[in-house]
Amino acid sequence: MSATPHEAARALADGALILLPTETVYGLGADAGAPEAVAAIFAAKGRPRFNPLISHVADAEMAADIGVFDAAAQALAQAFWPGPLTLVTPIRDAGRVCDLARAGLDSVAIRVPAHPAAKAVLAAFGGPVVAPSANRSGRPSPTTFADAVEETGFAVAAAVDGGPCRVGLESTVVSALDGRVALLRPGAVTREQIEAVVGPLADDGEGRRSPGRLALHYAPDAPVRIEATAAAPDEILLGFGPGVGETRWSLSPTGDLSQAAANLFRLLREADRQKPAAIAVSPIPGTGLGEAINDRLRRAAGFVG
Repeated sequence: MSATPHEAARALADGALILLPTETVYGLGADAGAPEAVAAIFAAKGRPRFNPLISHVADAEMAADIGVFDAAAQALAQAFWPGPLTLVTPIRDAGRVCDLARAGLDSVAIRVPAHPAAKAVLAAFGGPVVAPSANRSGRPSPTTFADAVEETGFAVAAAVDGGPCRVGLESTVVSALDGRVALLRPGAVTREQIEAVVGPLADDGEGRRSPGRLALHYAPDAPVRIEATAAAPDEILLGFGPGVGETRWSLSPTGDLSQAAANLFRLLREADRQKPAAIAVSPIPGTGLGEAINDRLRRAAGFVG
């Protein structure tokens, strides 16, 4: 049974974990300022503790309480919040986001989600909530309530059912530090959209400040073979575009990148349950949202993006 936003907020205040729906993926949430609760996230996910977590807040005003926003960060927040963009800024109040959640860094990753259930939970709680994807570390992120419960439901005191995730990929992560803006992780907010707001991005952002940067990440149990033109024996092909593979396994029969992003993790999970020799994936264009899709696929296949 789904918890109400107020029940989830009470669980957070008690130091427990929750399942939190967002427009990107389902998150495994905890009070960002409580080291014991944050440690419980790492234990449930089996996640390396050098990987920072994203703090989710109800609005931009609360974000400014925990991070230092320069003009570029303010412009990006105004353009894309609430929504699937995470901003990495200098930390303002280290007491609100504990050292463990920041992986010992002097920066903090902040997002204002757009999902109405997430906004209701965050408003009821009244503080930042770290909520990495609710999968065991290295597994595909859950984009449905059932998959989130299957992955880490054992660890939570409250689970909020927000339906299928609209975006289906983790948020774009952008750093705004020392007067430089850099793309640390591609996502639904594209490089082109970001540069339309702040101009050309720096080439050498500090990836250690972003989650989701492990070489093997987002991976099912079956091997993943990318840039595949056909399935080998005992493989499942996740196709892209008209007439490519079986419709059941198509990321997008029409070649729509938004549809492919929304279907990616769900189809990786469903294919993996068939226990194939491997999961083959058709080539995906690398422009726009395709940059983020290819980043996730390279990591699922074990390559550093």
